[in-house]
Amino acid sequence: MSITQQELETLMQEVEQEDPIDFADLPFDESDLRGIVAGRLCEMAGAMESFSETDRQMTLLAVSAKLVLENLVLHVQLLRRHGQPLNGQAAALLSRLRKQDNPGDSAG
Repeated sequence: MSITQQELETLMQEVEQEDPIDFADLPFDESDLRGIVAGRLCEMAGAMESFSETDRQMTLLAVSAKLVLENLVLHVQLLRRHGQPLNGQAAALLSRLRKQDNPGDSAG
């Protein structure tokens, strides 16, 4: 599969319509940040051209999982730093993770 940086940036913007990113007051242009990320991902995809389809999918899934985990950790850290409670989705996710860590725990 081949995708240009511009095509990926466009897809990112389409996804962001459903799930907007809060760029807050970052001192960077949103489109510049999007371009940096899209460019890096296109480079990664190009470097995986010799991978089997399965290896490409596994690698992309691992990268996605790492980014989602990093986002969750940063989100929780920000909420804690500002003394705000977790939103319902984050609290539910953490609750499920705690139950998986303690399968014998009958509480909950």
